[in-house]
Amino acid sequence: MKGFPDARPERWLGALALIIIALISLGNVITRYLTGGSFSFTEEFSVFLLVVLTFAGASVALRRNRHIRISFLERALPFKYRRALILFQALCGAIVLGLITWYGGKLAWQEYQWESLSPGLGLPQWWYIVWLPVLSAAMLWRLLEQTRERLTGRFGDDA
Repeated sequence: MKGFPDARPERWLGALALIIIALISLGNVITRYLTGGSFSFTEEFSVFLLVVLTFAGASVALRRNRHIRISFLERALPFKYRRALILFQALCGAIVLGLITWYGGKLAWQEYQWESLSPGLGLPQWWYIVWLPVLSAAMLWRLLEQTRERLTGRFGDDA
C-alpha cells in the first residue's frame, strides 16, 4: 500500500502461513470426504502456523500504526504531555515484548537442549517454539519504529 510504512518480511511470512493453512485444511477436508480419514499433521501444523500468522500480522499492524488503542487521552493532552504518554505506551509495550522475546528464547533453547519432540508428529519442538522469540523481537523493532514516527509527528493519534 502506497504511503504506509512497510513490514515486508512479516507480510510475506503471514501470507505464506495463511496460504499453507488454507491448503492443508482444504487437503484434509477433501481427504476426509473421500476416504473417511484425515491427515495426522494438519492440526499440529495449523496451530503452529496460526501463531506465526498472529505474530506476523501484529508486527505489520504495529508498523502501520493500526493497533487498537484509545486515543481520547492523547488528543486531550498538550503536545509535551502527549509525548510523555507515547513514551510510556512504548515502554510498556517494549517491556512485554522484551519479556516474551527473552523467555521465548530461553524456552526454545531448553527445548533444543532437551531434544523434546512434538506430541503429534514427533518433530523437534524447538522448530515450532523458535518463532515466538523471533517474531516478538520483530514486533519490538516495529514498536520502536512506530514510536519514533509518532514522536516526530509522522503518525497522528488516529491511523
